[in-house]
Amino acid sequence: MSKTENAAVAEQGLAGSSSVKGIAGWLAHRAKPYTPPWITTGMVGTAGMGAHELWAGSPWAAVGLTLGSVALPTVSWALSKGLEMKLRLHSAITVAAASAWVTCAALSAPWQRPVLDFFVLGGAVAAATWNLRQLYRAAGHGVVSQGEADKSLLEKVGLARTRLGQAEVEANRVTVPYSLPAGELTNADVAKSLERMASALDVPPGSIRIQPDPDSARRGQLVIVPEDMLKTPTVWPGPSRPGGSIAEPLRIGIYDDGSELLLPLLEAIHILVMGMTGSGKTEGALDILLEILSRRDVAVWLSDSAKAGQDFQPLLGGLDWPALDTPTTMAMVAAVQAAIPERTRWLRDHSYRAWEPAAAERQTRVQHSCAASGSCGCEGMPYLVAWFEEAAKTLRDMGEDAFTGIAQEARSAGVSLVISMQRASGYQLSTDTRASLPAALCFGVRGDDAAFALPEEVLDAGANPAAWGNKRKGYVYVVSAGVDEDLYANPARTYWTGPSGEYERMAAWVVAEFAGVRALLDQVTAAAAERVAGERFTRRLELATGQPGAALSLAGGPQDAPPAIEDQDQEDAELVDAEDAELDVTAELEATGDGSDLPAADMSTEETRQLLLELVEMLASMGPGTIGPKDLAPYLGQLQRDRSWVSKEMKKLALEGRLAPTAEEGRYRLVPVLTGV
Repeated sequence: MSKTENAAVAEQGLAGSSSVKGIAGWLAHRAKPYTPPWITTGMVGTAGMGAHELWAGSPWAAVGLTLGSVALPTVSWALSKGLEMKLRLHSAITVAAASAWVTCAALSAPWQRPVLDFFVLGGAVAAATWNLRQLYRAAGHGVVSQGEADKSLLEKVGLARTRLGQAEVEANRVTVPYSLPAGELTNADVAKSLERMASALDVPPGSIRIQPDPDSARRGQLVIVPEDMLKTPTVWPGPSRPGGSIAEPLRIGIYDDGSELLLPLLEAIHILVMGMTGSGKTEGALDILLEILSRRDVAVWLSDSAKAGQDFQPLLGGLDWPALDTPTTMAMVAAVQAAIPERTRWLRDHSYRAWEPAAAERQTRVQHSCAASGSCGCEGMPYLVAWFEEAAKTLRDMGEDAFTGIAQEARSAGVSLVISMQRASGYQLSTDTRASLPAALCFGVRGDDAAFALPEEVLDAGANPAAWGNKRKGYVYVVSAGVDEDLYANPARTYWTGPSGEYERMAAWVVAEFAGVRALLDQVTAAAAERVAGERFTRRLELATGQPGAALSLAGGPQDAPPAIEDQDQEDAELVDAEDAELDVTAELEATGDGSDLPAADMSTEETRQLLLELVEMLASMGPGTIGPKDLAPYLGQLQRDRSWVSKEMKKLALEGRLAPTAEEGRYRLVPVLTGV
C-alpha cells in the first residue's frame, strides 16, 4: 500500500462521531473485512453437525468422508500452483484441518469431547491466522504489487526507470515489451543484464533473452522460458519432404517452443558447424544428411579423414563420393575447386543466374537452352554439397585458406560448402573463409569460442552455448538466411537418431528407399573431378568401401561389369604389334640413371629453379594439391639435377613462401600468387 493510501485510511479512521454509537459503528465497520474467516469456521461447524445427523454409524459414509478429507487438501494444493509458497501452505493446512474435523464430527458427535475442543480452539486459531494475514496485507508488510516487484527487480539488475508493457503469457513462454529511459540506457545494456536477471528470477542460464526492436535502440521484448522443454530428446521422425527438392528447407530438430527447426540450405549457402566433443555435433550432421539423401536433385561429397568415416559408414551407399583419408580429402578439395568454374559456365550457358531446381532436370525449355535455336536437351546438373567433417585436420594439412576459394566462388555454381569442426578459431580458419560462411550451427562450446560462430548481436540477445558445453547433447543455435532473425537466439535441439543399432537401421532404410530418387552426378562436375583427382574419383566408392565393382562411371551411374579376364586378354592381344608380341610386358625397364650421364647442363641455376617451380605448379594442379621430391623423380633428367638438389630447392621455396609445409613430412602445398599486383 502506498503512502497516499495509508494516509487516506488514517484520515478515514479519525472521521465520524465520537459517541458510543459512533464508536460501535466504527468498530463494526473496521471489523467487517475480518469476519469471513469466522463465518467460514461457523459453516464448518454446521457442516460437521449435518454430516453427523446424516451418516452417523454408516461405514460407507466413513470411507467416503475419509477419502474426501484427503482429496480436498490435494486439490487445494494443485489449484493454488503459481501462488507464493507461504499462501499455498496456509491454504492447504487450513483445508486439511477443516475436512479432517468434519469427518471426525460426522463419525462421532460434534458436541463430544475432544471433537468440540478441537473445533473451538482450532477454528479460532485458524480464523485468527487468516485475520493476521489480512492485517499484514493491509499494512503493506511483505506484500509488493506487481509493478513494485517489477521495479525492484529492474533496479537490482541496473535497469531502473525501465517501463514494462503488458506481458503475453503462453505455455512455458512469457514475452514482456520494455521501453528504456531515453538517453540513459540502450538495448545493449539489457543484454548485459540478462545473467543477473536470470539469477534474480532463479531460472536457468540462457532462459531469458531479448528481441530488440530493429527500429529503436531502447525498445524491445524480454522473452522468458522458465522451463527447459528440450530435456527429453525427440526421435528423428523421418524425412520431411521425401523425394522433394533440396531447395525446400531441411527439418533437423525443434525449438524450445515446440516449433520445427528448419535449415534452408540454398539460402544458407555455406555453413560452419561447430561444437565440442559430446555436444551432439555429429548427431546434427546425421539429421542433415538423412534429409539430404531423401531429396531428388542433390549429390553429396563427404570428407572425414580424421575418423575414416566412423560415424557415417551406414550412409556411404548414398554418398556420391566419400573421402576417408587425407590424400583423398585433398583430392576432393582440388576437385571442388576445379568443378566450380565448369559448373558456373554450364549454368551461364543455360541462362541460369544461380542454381535452381529446374537446372537439375533435362533441359527441354527454350529459355534454358545452350543451343542456337530450340531446346538443347542437355542432362541436368544436380546441386552439390561438399561436406568436410572434422575439418581441422584438413586445415592443418592444407593450410587455413584451403577452403577460401571454394567459399568465395561456389555460391553461383550450385555448391554448398559445409565445414564441421570442434573449435573454430582464427588460427585454424582464415578470416576470408569465415567471412564467406554466412550460416552457422553452434552446439555446446567452451568459454568464448561461440564468438567465432555466432554474430555478436546474437550473443548479446542471450545466446549462450557455453552454458551447455557437452552436458546438453544436441542443443544448438542456428543462424542462417531464411531463418527468422527472432529465432537466432532461441535454443533448439536436433533430432535423436536413436541408440546404437537404431541409427544404422534408419540410415540403411534411407539409403535403400531413396536410391532410385537421388540424382546421379552430372558429366560436367564428374569430368572436372576426374581431371584433377584421377582414380581417387573414378574408383571412389570402391576405395571407400573396399568392395570391388563399386566404382562409378563418369556420369555417376554404375559402370558396366568389367570384362572377364580371358576376354580382356584377347582384346589386349589384338592391340599388340606382331614385332612386339614376344616382349615380356611385366619385365622391369632398364634404369636410365639420375641424369648424370646426360650432357652437361646448359641452364643456369635460376633457369633450373624456374623450371622446377613450373613442374611443381603443374603437378600440384593435377594431383591432390600437395607435392614432394618423390613426385619429381621422373623429371630429374629434364632438370639435370639429382633428388637431393630438388629436396633442398623445395625447402628454399618453402622459406620464400612459394610452398607451405603440410603435416606430412616432405610434402608441401602450393601457395597461390595474386596476379595483377
